[in-house]
Amino acid sequence: MLRLGFDAKRVFNNFTGLGNYSRTLLRNLSYYYPDFGYFLYTPTVIRNSETKIFLNSPLFSLHHPSSIQRPFWQTFYLDRSLTKHKIDLFHGLANELPSALENTPIVKVVTIHDLAYKKHPEFLSLGTRLNLERRVGYAIRQADHIVVPSESTKQDLLAYFQVKPEHISVIYQTCSERFLQEKSEALLNEISIKYALPDKYMLYVGAITPRKNLLSVLEAMALLPDSYRIPLLIVGNGRTYLKKVIRYAQRNGLQKYLQFVRPAFEDLPAIFQNAEIFVYPSRYEGFGIPVLEALFSKTPVLTSHASSLPEVAGPGAHLIDPSQPEDISQGIQTLLSDMDYQNHLVEAGYDYAQQFRGEPVSEHMVDLYRSLLGADDLEGAEL
Repeated sequence: MLRLGFDAKRVFNNFTGLGNYSRTLLRNLSYYYPDFGYFLYTPTVIRNSETKIFLNSPLFSLHHPSSIQRPFWQTFYLDRSLTKHKIDLFHGLANELPSALENTPIVKVVTIHDLAYKKHPEFLSLGTRLNLERRVGYAIRQADHIVVPSESTKQDLLAYFQVKPEHISVIYQTCSERFLQEKSEALLNEISIKYALPDKYMLYVGAITPRKNLLSVLEAMALLPDSYRIPLLIVGNGRTYLKKVIRYAQRNGLQKYLQFVRPAFEDLPAIFQNAEIFVYPSRYEGFGIPVLEALFSKTPVLTSHASSLPEVAGPGAHLIDPSQPEDISQGIQTLLSDMDYQNHLVEAGYDYAQQFRGEPVSEHMVDLYRSLLGADDLEGAEL
């Protein structure tokens, strides 16, 4: 049996992008390759509906230190656990590798999700940038192989680090299977009532930060004719930048068009499917899972022509310049007024998104594991 170890901190402690990537990948790997051993290592565990499967399924072996051991979990505790469990390959799922691996024969893989801290340092504090420089740089130096979620991120990696191209694999991300299921009219109505959703709305899902660029959507709304100004439903959290967004809305008479919701994750697909359009004008992404969620939801997408977003959206999105509110405003008008264009984007986007389903993504990841370990290491494993 192939014994795979994973840094599962984000699986049990992060419920946005990095955590969603980690949980979805592990669910799919265990579903399509149930004969492997999946060993999850984390310093702490949050128990909720999203982590339940990893706590209760016999396919996963969870390991975490006691409160006394926790300060030393990446060195003394993790080092002993990896040896004890005879791990063949360890995958750091979120931009880092534990130091405990440094002097072991275990094959080391790391997923580097993006290099925003280098491409757009203006969006991050100095402390955050220094922390990422240390952790990401260490992981890249230590890894036997690097996984990136897009060709765009691969090019960023080659530009900023001395990495051989053959040591990098582009393996696309997927999203939760929930978004691949068309919801019934009854369920859509139920969710609308539950969250008091408007009859028609534009949808934004993501962190409310400068890089995600929500303020430009409001600036675009200020330019819209009244007949196109429908509510904007916002799913996401923020702090300083959120206050800036709200102040702009208040000054420009847009506050009545904004509705903030915090839905349960299982309700989010219905919220996508109920939306008129999905807006995601991010200035930089390593992948952009919300765009993929919208494609599978058959919701027309407006997103940026920047970084990985055209790669993820393919022919299924109206692309805009994220720095130009006028361009965003015109894109919103076009999508809301041209039903033939909407239908074209939805059909083309849904067909394009099939390559991002869980099965092909899992197959590509397992093919990488196999190539790194060699046929002899996989003897007896059913692939």
